[in-house]
Amino acid sequence: METRPSNGFLSALSADDYELLRPHLRTIDLPHDAVLVETGETLQRAYFPHRGVISLVVKLAKGEHVQVAMIGRDSLLGTLSTMGDARALNTAIVLVPGTASMMDLDRLHGAAEQSSTMRSLLTRHGLAVYAQVQQTAGCNAAHPVESRLSRCLLHTHDLSGDYRLLLTQEAMAQMIGARRNSVSLVANTLQQANFIHYSRGHIQIMNLDGLRQTTCECYATVKAQYDRLLGPR
Repeated sequence: METRPSNGFLSALSADDYELLRPHLRTIDLPHDAVLVETGETLQRAYFPHRGVISLVVKLAKGEHVQVAMIGRDSLLGTLSTMGDARALNTAIVLVPGTASMMDLDRLHGAAEQSSTMRSLLTRHGLAVYAQVQQTAGCNAAHPVESRLSRCLLHTHDLSGDYRLLLTQEAMAQMIGARRNSVSLVANTLQQANFIHYSRGHIQIMNLDGLRQTTCECYATVKAQYDRLLGPR
């Protein structure tokens, strides 16, 4: 029997539902900084990461880029587009390189029309991403830079499964809606505490428990929402 790709959505499908998708799936690389769709464009493909992380980014009029959610091996890019307007509400950029299964979005839409259980699973994944967007907005507005950066590093680790992350100061500033100099100061503080090792855009997480102690409640809140909607990860 063919082994399923290591993606949470694909793994959660029943055998019959997976068979609706299997002939149309193909494995691709997710190169660092690749733009999968721009805001306002029509999303034509669904992406199911096996490794790597996709960042959903809002671009503001003055040129600022702010991350609103991340998608990794737990979910898929294209959840809500199967249920209505396929125009992207934000830009999707590969934050952490990896691999993914990919299929045409209209094929996924057609399969969902044939299966109520697949439609239900797509809805739950959409709600989980929406919960992440809401919590991220509140966190970036109310919590200090240190706790926000710890939250994003923990979440990126969870989604990628990797302790080594390729993240520049600019990327981290975009992740938490902060200035680069603030990120630099906080990253240095976390490094001095031996929670991370940071050098020239390369981060190695040294102490997960330490990061959990410095983050805010938003990390646990988002994880609890995902566990409730999708099952423990």
